[in-house]
Amino acid sequence: MRHIISILMENESGALSRVAGLFSARGYNIESLTVAATEDSSLSRMTLVTSGSDDVIEQITKQLNKLIDVVKLIDLAESAHIERELMMIKVKTTEKTRAEVKSMADVFRGRILDFTPETYVIEVTGPSEKLDAFIAALDADSIIEVVRSGATGISRGEKGLHL
Repeated sequence: MRHIISILMENESGALSRVAGLFSARGYNIESLTVAATEDSSLSRMTLVTSGSDDVIEQITKQLNKLIDVVKLIDLAESAHIERELMMIKVKTTEKTRAEVKSMADVFRGRILDFTPETYVIEVTGPSEKLDAFIAALDADSIIEVVRSGATGISRGEKGLHL
């Protein structure tokens, strides 16, 4: 099962390396990873996506909690949450296909960030499945480049990851 683990950690050099090292040493895979400072400049929030059985995820969270840099963590898959991913995709266009590609972006609530006579760069945000569907809806030969952030998420309601 896929899990999104959100970690509040000390904003210090080497912290990311220690988390990645924990995963690689145990043979666990990180599917995506995002890190950024929080409203408190001494703390960062790391969101990582991984897959595994409940036992494997429990082992991962126990090992993460032992790291000195980790202040608090939460497995978002355990409760109601909102998750989003950002994708930017560069697509070849022609005079004939421009309207169709723009219409497709509009259907998926995408935004055209940049255009040239031959290309569009489109931003799409949403659940990973939505981004996958947008890619599938395009002509595969028209796709030049795809950049995805990986999933990030936040708990719904009053529950949250804070001190």
